Amino acid sequence: MGLTLTHKILESHLVSGKLIPGEEIAIKIDQTLTQDATGTMAYLEFEAIGIDRVKTEVSVSYVDHNILQTDFRNADDHKFLLSVAKRYGIWFSKPGNGICHQVHLERFAKPGKTLLGSDSHTPTAGGCGMIAIGAGGLDVAMAMAGKPFYLKMPKIVGVYLYGKLQPWVSARDIALYLLSKLTVKGGLGKVLEYFGPGTKTLTVPERGTLCNLGTEMGATTSIFPSDEITLSWLKAQDRVEDFVELKPDEDAKYDEIIEIDLSKIEPLCACPSSPDNVKRVTEEAGKPVAQVIIGSCANSSLKDLLIVSKVLERYKVHPDVSFEINPGSLQVLENLLALSGLKNILKGGTRIHQCGCLGCIGMGQAPPTNSISLRTFTRNFPGRSGTIPDFVYLVSPETAVASAIKGVITDPRELGDYPEIILPEKFIINDSLLVPPLPEEEAKKVEIVRGPNIVPLPHFDPLPEDLKGVFLLKVGDNITTDHIMPAGAKILPLRSNLPAISEYVYRNVDPEFSNKALEVKNKGLAVGIVGGENYGQGSSREHAALAPRYLGVRIKLAKSFARIHRSNLINFGILPLVFENKDDYNKIEPGDTFIIKNIRKALLEGEKKVKITIKGKEEIPAILELSQRERNCILAGSLLNLAKE
Repeated sequence: MGLTLTHKILESHLVSGKLIPGEEIAIKIDQTLTQDATGTMAYLEFEAIGIDRVKTEVSVSYVDHNILQTDFRNADDHKFLLSVAKRYGIWFSKPGNGICHQVHLERFAKPGKTLLGSDSHTPTAGGCGMIAIGAGGLDVAMAMAGKPFYLKMPKIVGVYLYGKLQPWVSARDIALYLLSKLTVKGGLGKVLEYFGPGTKTLTVPERGTLCNLGTEMGATTSIFPSDEITLSWLKAQDRVEDFVELKPDEDAKYDEIIEIDLSKIEPLCACPSSPDNVKRVTEEAGKPVAQVIIGSCANSSLKDLLIVSKVLERYKVHPDVSFEINPGSLQVLENLLALSGLKNILKGGTRIHQCGCLGCIGMGQAPPTNSISLRTFTRNFPGRSGTIPDFVYLVSPETAVASAIKGVITDPRELGDYPEIILPEKFIINDSLLVPPLPEEEAKKVEIVRGPNIVPLPHFDPLPEDLKGVFLLKVGDNITTDHIMPAGAKILPLRSNLPAISEYVYRNVDPEFSNKALEVKNKGLAVGIVGGENYGQGSSREHAALAPRYLGVRIKLAKSFARIHRSNLINFGILPLVFENKDDYNKIEPGDTFIIKNIRKALLEGEKKVKITIKGKEEIPAILELSQRERNCILAGSLLNLAKE
């Protein structure tokens, strides 16, 4: 039986376990990336491990999320990140150099290698033939220390592409089509491996868009073959030596196959307020639009901006629309300028922002009240834009620019002939905002710079013999990390100050949650949270586990968990329990007190189930589906405690 591309790369990096779906495996990590919203905590954790220098082939620290230096905190954190990079042998991408995933695809992605990133959209690098996985910062810190990354072996879903996209239809529309079929949880426990003749019609950045948005389906990662398209990309980046041809065997066996005729895809949009609320653009056409933004790690490549430039050569932005562009990288911006593309964009009535994430993570660009905003961003979770309520649609660059011109949601095919887009055979390469690692002896002399907002990690106590507590909160399905630990300009600067950021846990769900949790914790009791399906979907931010743990949360009982959030819970000693009978969800209410007797013994002896005794109610059985390594982590109170042991 032939092997898939995913199997080939995992097999060459396998440290332990068997490549059988559902079994825990450990793989060697070649590269890591962090961004500044998660990186400060990841490097505090790396320091706590006590390793003198990173042990990966390449590690890169990007500053792309919190680039608005509205006070000292972000600026101080950037100095901290630069000094850490110099001290420990890490590349540093300065503010303004671009979004981590776009820059990594340009300058560091290597076919056949593994990449672990403290950002959920790390799979973007799968567009260059990598196994690239998003994870919590502590997992990335362990990888930088030379430790393997543990995960459950996913199923491999082959996505067979054939045909060719129509004019005005893009890779974003393919991703939206898949989201409409799989939903935000349909990729859980799966890798999406693209193959077939249709892959040859997509550039590496377009492939990156598809791999990026697999995250919104819950996929572990997504990957394309490394072929002549990949070679062309690496030549253009002056990195031809990084090329290696990689593809699945002709008789590769997939766990499932999805077939997509690219010629049948049409312009699509994700309506408010979920990435899988997908409709045809024609169904929403005619609705007035106040704001249109092109950017994010999914759609800010040179081609994305060139199509905007070509359209604005013929049209002007509608006077009622704020049309904004966040270039994906300095390279994209400089090449756009060299191709005379920037002139059309500026003359057409566009606002140009910094090369960075900005509005996608809630750092500015909030839309007006009761107005529609079209964005080429990755997510449109409620309130993520900074406006509550918001009406955010996710669209392709083609749909975005067409709508910006017309002032209403518009099918881009109405614009007539699709303009010819010719990408350069060789990009202008400018690494002036990339700081390379220092030699080891020089690095040892570097002093870490710590601003007053950087607070050391607290000690987390081991799991007690009996877990007594209160279920303080009950939430529904598809709860996101934005619900748990909100993003935005007010909160993200607190990312390295755990006591301060903990005040915002579940702030938009229950404004008093943090105060209530601390009251329970101060009584010597544990805090519990009850959730529905796909609990913790969204970003990789470990603050959604770390901050609740600081407040005393020791158990989360849900119908199912998103992969990264579940791992983060375990890393910080929080029990992720799953209802054995999903109907039992209806039997628990906020304020119920509980006890789980002999929980340490159950973990030590490998028990698969526990009984939760709720005062005044019947016992509820819960599944304790944990590997031995995960059990040891929870028993110790955190992965850091376990590592020190």
